[in-house]
Amino acid sequence: MDSWLAGKDKPAKTKPEQYEMPKGSSTRIFALLASSAPIGVILRRGPSKHVLVLKWHLETDALEQGQWFHGRIYERRCDLSPSGELLLYFAASYKEPLRSWTAISKPPYLTALALWPKGDGWGGGGLFDSELSIQLNHRPGEDVLADGFRLKKNMRVRLFGDRPGWGEDFPIYHSSLLRNGWNVVAQSDDAKPDWKAQVVWRFKEPILYEKTANGSQRLQMLIKGVNQKNDAWYWLDYNVLDEHGAVLFSLPRADWAHWDGSGDLLFAKDGKLFRLKKDSLTLQSAVSGASKQIADLNALKFEAKSAPAEAIKW
Repeated sequence: MDSWLAGKDKPAKTKPEQYEMPKGSSTRIFALLASSAPIGVILRRGPSKHVLVLKWHLETDALEQGQWFHGRIYERRCDLSPSGELLLYFAASYKEPLRSWTAISKPPYLTALALWPKGDGWGGGGLFDSELSIQLNHRPGEDVLADGFRLKKNMRVRLFGDRPGWGEDFPIYHSSLLRNGWNVVAQSDDAKPDWKAQVVWRFKEPILYEKTANGSQRLQMLIKGVNQKNDAWYWLDYNVLDEHGAVLFSLPRADWAHWDGSGDLLFAKDGKLFRLKKDSLTLQSAVSGASKQIADLNALKFEAKSAPAEAIKW
């Protein structure tokens, strides 16, 4: 699924495309939603090696700021437990002694309750099968807890997939999308990379996922390119379609979008978080100003913060 992410193809011998990058926020927002509780976790990135975790209380849209991480958290290799009480994440500092690792914490904190060293940037992360069962995307032999860590009582761990520990984002992200009710409508056209272009992998036809809500409305995620220079890694557009296929709402170059349990549209764009009520999803949504801004996360800056006592024990 992610052969275009492997980075092993030789650079294409083509003339660099002429492409004007859009000017906007350098803050990136990605969210994980719990399947059995009105809880979300936001991974707010920016500058590139600073990530803040926030807990999102969906019933009130209150945000609870947690810890920052100086390094890289690979958000599409992370997962949230069904209750929203545990975060499984893959992080890297690319410095000794660990370089990279997968861990479980209590969001919005990153202090590890369990930690598996990884070492390199391949694979990593995992999925929750249930509150006490996870799939770990590490190679055999990389599934041993680091010294001083233990699992929660009755928690089970197994390796992910047929080739655990390999791939980049899409082994985990694709599986999590399918688990969360998305369907693949169109797959990659296996574009060849152009390392001199502004968008290294640019697809002639986008990779397309869809998720239905409110009976017949479809949220589309279109992946148009990967590895953009001076912009988000993924070039994403989102559309909401009605039962006839008409576009009700369009989100070009958004960071993230998803239905919440009530059928509202949640989305992140330009470093800001929004909610669009399901009753406002009409042909006039895009021009009516119906979206409510939940928060502007652009101005936040790194701040050292210790986890409270309740977040550092099972």
